[in-house]
Amino acid sequence: MGRLTTHILDTSHGTPASGVEIRLFALGTERKSVAYAKTNADGRTEKPLLEGEAMRTGQYELEFDIGDYFRAKGLALAEPAFLETVVIRFSVKADEHYHVPLLASPWAYSTYRGS
Repeated sequence: MGRLTTHILDTSHGTPASGVEIRLFALGTERKSVAYAKTNADGRTEKPLLEGEAMRTGQYELEFDIGDYFRAKGLALAEPAFLETVVIRFSVKADEHYHVPLLASPWAYSTYRGS
């Protein structure tokens, strides 16, 4: 069975981003909340966001509350913050492993399909 994992790296400090709230939504005929997590000291969630029977083929959105993280670090250089909530929309197949990391600074972000 497949699984979905993530982690967040703070590229402005070169460290994992801890304490960031993450929400996962399944998209279809309606947008449905399927997981919530907060990153640990290593910038990762304690368990996969989806795995086993919960992992279904389809389109999803990850929301990362990165603005709160950078404010807590004293890096909210402007209000409102340039990046508040980063949303990544992607598709998965149920039987594969997807790792969707977020690399972020207060002004930019990137992602990729990791392993």
